[in-house]
Amino acid sequence: MGRISLYSLIFAVLSGCASAPPAPPRPEATPVGPERAEALLQVLLTLGVDYRNGGKSPESGFDCSGLVAHVFREAYGIRLPHNARAQSEMGARVSLSELRAGDLVFYNTLNQPFSHVGIYVGDGRFVHAPKTGAQVRFEQVTARYWTRRFDGARRIQAQAL
Repeated sequence: MGRISLYSLIFAVLSGCASAPPAPPRPEATPVGPERAEALLQVLLTLGVDYRNGGKSPESGFDCSGLVAHVFREAYGIRLPHNARAQSEMGARVSLSELRAGDLVFYNTLNQPFSHVGIYVGDGRFVHAPKTGAQVRFEQVTARYWTRRFDGARRIQAQAL
């Protein structure tokens, strides 16, 4: 994605966020989701970064859990482990029908449960670092490949960490 397209996408998303009134704060733990502008920017700025096994930064590339750990650390100051299986044990379990932006989605892509993770961004899409030779990108959670491999989802709550 070119810089102009990326900036246009960021502007469009932030404009949409700015037009809606902010939700009132809740007294209970608040789910961490990209409705906060800095979190959304962190996700968008990772698009197009190359996959690299063990990668954990935009400069060196990302693997799936490195991407998730980077976004949550930079956007929310939350440190998550750099391991999809360990991330699958964090936060609260949610069903596919309850997904909200910011929830982690887990998949069995290596014949191992919870071997892949992405961040649900809303509108039936998630962002992830897929595999060697690919770049960080969006996917549809309803795509046949992903629904067959879905292992579960977790909602990370700032107060619970």
